[in-house]
Amino acid sequence: MRRAARAWLRRLAGAFGGARRDREFSEEMESHLGMHIDDNLRRGMTPEEARRRAILDLGGVDQTMEQYRDRRGLPALERLGQDVKSAVRMMRKNPGFATLAIGTLALGIGANTAIFSVVSAVLLRPLPYDEPDRLVQIWHTPPREQFPGVSQFSLSPANLLDWRERSHVFEHMAAYDGTVLAWNDGRRPEALSAARVAPDLFAVLHARPEIGRAFLPEEETPGRERVAVLSHRLWRTRFGADPAILGRSLRLGGAPYTVVGVMPEGFRFPAWAELWVPLAWTAEERAVRGIHDYRAVGRLASGVPLERAQADLDAIARALEAEYPADNKGWGARLVSLHEQMVGEVRPALWILFGAVCLVLLIACANVASLVLARTLTRRKEIALRAALGASRGRILQQVLAENVLLALAAALIGLGLARVAADAIVSLLGEAMPGAVDVRLDPRVLGFTLVVSIVTGLAAGLLPGLRMTRVDPGEALKQGMGKTTSESGGRRTRGALVVAEVSISLVLLMAAGLMVRTLSRLRAVDPGFDPKGVVTMTLALPDARYPTPASRAAFFDRTLERVRALPGIAGAGTIDGLPMTGGSTQPVVVDGAPDVPMAEQPEVAVRAVSPGYRATMRIPLLHGRDFGAGDVAGRAPVVLVSESFARRFWPGADPIGRRLSLTFAPGPREVIGVIGDVKQAGLAATLLAPTIYQPMAQEPRSYMQLVVRPAAPLASAATDVAAAVAQVDAEQPVTDVMTLEALLESSLAHQETITLVLSTFAGFALLLAAIGIYSVLSYAVRRRVPEIGLRVALGARRLDVLWMIVGQGMRLTLLGLLLGGLGALGATRLLGGLLYGVRPSDPATFAGVAALLLAMALLACWVPARRATRVDPILALRQE
Repeated sequence: MRRAARAWLRRLAGAFGGARRDREFSEEMESHLGMHIDDNLRRGMTPEEARRRAILDLGGVDQTMEQYRDRRGLPALERLGQDVKSAVRMMRKNPGFATLAIGTLALGIGANTAIFSVVSAVLLRPLPYDEPDRLVQIWHTPPREQFPGVSQFSLSPANLLDWRERSHVFEHMAAYDGTVLAWNDGRRPEALSAARVAPDLFAVLHARPEIGRAFLPEEETPGRERVAVLSHRLWRTRFGADPAILGRSLRLGGAPYTVVGVMPEGFRFPAWAELWVPLAWTAEERAVRGIHDYRAVGRLASGVPLERAQADLDAIARALEAEYPADNKGWGARLVSLHEQMVGEVRPALWILFGAVCLVLLIACANVASLVLARTLTRRKEIALRAALGASRGRILQQVLAENVLLALAAALIGLGLARVAADAIVSLLGEAMPGAVDVRLDPRVLGFTLVVSIVTGLAAGLLPGLRMTRVDPGEALKQGMGKTTSESGGRRTRGALVVAEVSISLVLLMAAGLMVRTLSRLRAVDPGFDPKGVVTMTLALPDARYPTPASRAAFFDRTLERVRALPGIAGAGTIDGLPMTGGSTQPVVVDGAPDVPMAEQPEVAVRAVSPGYRATMRIPLLHGRDFGAGDVAGRAPVVLVSESFARRFWPGADPIGRRLSLTFAPGPREVIGVIGDVKQAGLAATLLAPTIYQPMAQEPRSYMQLVVRPAAPLASAATDVAAAVAQVDAEQPVTDVMTLEALLESSLAHQETITLVLSTFAGFALLLAAIGIYSVLSYAVRRRVPEIGLRVALGARRLDVLWMIVGQGMRLTLLGLLLGGLGALGATRLLGGLLYGVRPSDPATFAGVAALLLAMALLACWVPARRATRVDPILALRQE
């Protein structure tokens, strides 16, 4: 073993300083040769005979030198170095070819690197927490009858506390939710996104503040929760990274909070949190089981697998269902790894995009392979000469592959620059779907991926041309010179096969992009149930410290609406506690005449609190009855509006006006006074309309409401004027989330838009590369067939005949590619099934449109070289022959 190691070390050392060692060995050989010649001369030989005999005795100088080199160093490495030098020389001699090949591969490699950098950061890199594989998100599973299609649901306090107390498979378990806290720095009010968390949250994540401390167990007690931990970003941007921030009192939400800590840079959980305050449940809140408003995260005990923890919680959930059937019947538990929870929404999109970009790289490889094949065919005399001089097929193949790998490595350097820009664009496009704790960068894993992809790409692009060249018959190539050979004929078939592959892959990408385009078109045509044009919306979150009673909240919104409606140019204004497609409350309902069942079996419906004027501002049609008015206030008979789907579900064929219902969380009968149109509460793609109850805001005041305002004409200053009106009511009240309803609708389509845009971009690249492939193949064919075309013209062929001969060659390849690509698209587009709306994966109209686009592109790519062929001068062409 040691002897072999020493031998390899000597060979490795011998691979360096080769020129000096060759010179020394040559001098030694000449010395030995001279001594043998002298001996032969003394034997009476002539000088010529003496030298010849000396060379024979030594076994041949050149052969001995080659044997010495083989034993001295690493021949394979030296040959590779020679091939690289040869490749560099070829690139310098053919700058146009090198530029086109490198540019084509850079596009494919750069796109792959960009997507992989996002995939690596989101799907492959562990979360930035200690032992992240032990972190889980904890959910309820709701009854299927009440929540069809819903697999996870928020938690109730009492159930979560029982899970934490009875389970022995968790190291820690902590609840959290979100709130908005108003803060005024003395210049203007600002709304801060805060997370209310159980003190154990930081222990669950094994996170420690950079300065100060985390929360103490006693600070989850009501009355002792007025402490705050700041995020590093908030500390830096709002407080100038002041090290004396600890102990400082901040007025948040109208109440004083003491800063006790600052988290380190990069800590983000939940992703939207700018600061953290304790979650302090009262005794009444800790006993609630039927209201589900909280989330929870847990850390599994060491050595406990997720499956065992799930089984443990399942057993506890069944026990709680038996103990509290009225609240818990049908409610279970679900554990999801925190990593899966954070990336689950974006995972399918990333894999689809990664698959698409791999197809683009395949097209780039086929294009470059066609270019390399055309170039290597022009070098067949050189390769035949090498073969005649003893070069093996493996040696010829290595040379061709080395040239292509060098091209791919050069393309990778350019691709890295493209990837950096493209990755940032992709992250921006994915937006809120991206996990907050993810840092996308070109790390060693991404660089390694790029290196491997570039080498594989170079090998893939060069393998087919290299194998073609190893089949060259040296005798035939040297004998026929530059004339047409069987090798060239085989090369034409190979290039045709590459074009067919490019067209097929392009069709798959274009089909996927076309389906997504049609999906977006269908979604934008969906009636959301309201008119979003020109409507401006903003959020008002009232602090409990300044507005502690329902009456004070109702008074604030009444005064605000009064001032907003008085503004010039305002056609309407209203408030709601949950805009369509932004989520909202779902509650169990009981209608008159329904059987008396436990709450866990009562049907769940969407419940919204709105002000008079909201329906008219949104232009939701009133179908029957009346709207809310100024008299529907606290102290009067409780009334509700219901949606058309609600009336159809609970009173089919009957008049709902005057009927009564009650909400389990707010007991007491409520009279139905009107039926209004259905609104898409769960998004434009939702196939089921959510039955909805609307309550008058004055009878059910909320602290968190969204203001909707419709100007009579487009007013650029509408949002500013409304914010000023709010400030006149309360100068310390911040206004947040200012946007138009049209922008809200667009944001609900952001996921589909992102995939459509990126897929369309890649499909466009594929279409362009396929066009270049067809053009290059036909252009090369025209150049090689100039004598044949000249002869055809000389024998009477019309220019139209020549035109269609070339165009027909390209269109035959395109039609074959469409056939094969169509078969591939039938399988590939099924992966988009969950993203499509109103269109099938095998939609014939989309296929027809995509096929027509490809045919038009192919016809254009064929037309240019075909026109060139019609201009061939037969006399000049025949002279070339």
